[in-house]
Amino acid sequence: MAINPIKTKVAYLGPPSSYTHQVVYTLRASGLLNSPYNVSCTYRQQAALGTFDSNDTILEPQNSIHDIFSAVQSSSVTYGVVPFENSTNGSVVYTLDLLIDLEHQSTSIKVCGEAYMDVHHCLLGHIGRTHHIHGDPTSSSDGSRTPTIDVPHPNPARAQPLKDLRHIKRIYSHPQAFGQCEAFLSTYLKGIERQEVSSTSKAAEVVAADQSRSTAAISSKLAAEIHGLSLLAEGIEDSEDNTTRFLILCNPDERVHSSSTDYSFNRQLSSPMSYKSLVAFKVNHQSSGALAKALAVFGDHGVNLTSINSRPSREHPWHYVFLIEFEGKREADGSGKVNAALEALIGPTQGQWKFLGSWVDKMSKASKASTTPS
Repeated sequence: MAINPIKTKVAYLGPPSSYTHQVVYTLRASGLLNSPYNVSCTYRQQAALGTFDSNDTILEPQNSIHDIFSAVQSSSVTYGVVPFENSTNGSVVYTLDLLIDLEHQSTSIKVCGEAYMDVHHCLLGHIGRTHHIHGDPTSSSDGSRTPTIDVPHPNPARAQPLKDLRHIKRIYSHPQAFGQCEAFLSTYLKGIERQEVSSTSKAAEVVAADQSRSTAAISSKLAAEIHGLSLLAEGIEDSEDNTTRFLILCNPDERVHSSSTDYSFNRQLSSPMSYKSLVAFKVNHQSSGALAKALAVFGDHGVNLTSINSRPSREHPWHYVFLIEFEGKREADGSGKVNAALEALIGPTQGQWKFLGSWVDKMSKASKASTTPS
């Protein structure tokens, strides 16, 4: 009798039509990941589909990033996909806070992979009773932005409305999406109320259910198709190369590993590979040069830092926790320069540091070459 294989469960920020979904699907379709581990649309769902084999994956939408972390920590899912940073709008601070885990709710979670996705936002909604396309003399703006003292020469919006927007009274989206579309919003929807929701796909869901037909959502074209909304504008992001990086989370305490610290997610990829790692630490804010000494540890051991973030420690006002991303990976046998650097980090941090995982660097030339199908 045939035995049905156990399907991999992947948590993403729902509801369906998210970017997470697309990311996973894109990577799988390109043949870059033939993984036995799987992730079923927000941008995060799109990310999930591009990374995992959909034939063996059950995608489980979550209401918040916190819920994704909880699902991974409890091992009710195998992986979680969360947004980490955007090339235009910077870090997703809620993800940073959950990685730091000051409340000790996700102590077992590690980062085991990453995925990148080009994000192109659309303005979705219902067409008003009168719908003039851009260029019509009744259009509400000519595309220019009002100069201010801080921004005397503002960049113009990259896109123009496809439909008249004068009936729009409120806009829904995720905070990151608002930040990525500021030029368009301040040009064509200046002064319109903005309402933050948990995801871009949630925004589309809310607008689709709105009987007043006077609201709009910043979301994806896929969300428009799923929720039956019209494209009021397309490509409204400020930057043409607007890209979001997603992190893939796992609970290594619940998995069987090789001697690698990749937590099995990238074991099928051939060497040589380039890796990244992430660590969080605190320093004594009363000790002169404490942060400088902690950072110097990595340089002393030949480890290149790639990013630094800080978040409030919540212990004292103006005290911080630092998240450092760097090249290389932590070896299970304790060897290598990364392990040596982490050992040396104990001194300047007084042992207050937390290793958050190593994973294949998807942006490096070595990794791209190793994962290109022959």
